[in-house]
Amino acid sequence: MLFKYIITILIILGLMVGWIAVQHLSRLFAARHPEFGPNREEGGGCGGLFCLCKDKMTCPKQSLKRAINKNPQE
Repeated sequence: MLFKYIITILIILGLMVGWIAVQHLSRLFAARHPEFGPNREEGGGCGGLFCLCKDKMTCPKQSLKRAINKNPQE
């Protein structure tokens, strides 16, 4: 029983270390290839259909929505 817990803990720690390694490699790649733009971190910007900005007031998508709602074109 204890052996299963140790294996589980090691797997979780291995996944966490693996994710940190992926993030590090991503940052290195972005530094070597600036033509592709900056590395996008989790929760660091807008993406897709939903605004993922940390501050909803400065999000470009949210600002556009507020501007459209204030002055709807007829």
